[in-house]
Amino acid sequence: MKLRVSIERQTLMLFNDAGRLLRRYPVSTAALGAGEVRGSYQTPRGRHIVRAKIGAGVPAGAVFKARRWTGEICTAEAYAAQPERDWILSRILWLSGCEVGRNRLGQVDTMRRYIYLHGTPDQIELGRPSSHGCVRMRNSDIIELFDLVPCGTEVEIVEHEPV
Repeated sequence: MKLRVSIERQTLMLFNDAGRLLRRYPVSTAALGAGEVRGSYQTPRGRHIVRAKIGAGVPAGAVFKARRWTGEICTAEAYAAQPERDWILSRILWLSGCEVGRNRLGQVDTMRRYIYLHGTPDQIELGRPSSHGCVRMRNSDIIELFDLVPCGTEVEIVEHEPV
């Protein structure tokens, strides 16, 4: 299995080991574009792996803070009361960079930046950049993806699709 996130197309694609496209999901990457530096609130590019999977068995819409379920479920009312909150819901696939100096170690370390693939409230529009650096997905999509990919799965984040 391999994942590719296209910042340009705001999609995440799941491929099997033979390179066949299995799934395509709409996503939302960073509102501030692509970039690797800590504190930039940008989505890091390059080769990554899924380092950790967090949230197995929690309900859809479960709210995470510091990678722990708070016991809350995000409802339409909860979202309406705090629309500015950076909601991390349902499941977390925590990414780790593979390219030293680009997205691993020092000021460009994806894992130390806490960059995830994660669920987001249903009210948030996907298909356009709006996150704080992570890759946001529909709750049903991240739950499906979580169950399909193991830790160690390759994740390539590209700014522009190859022609």
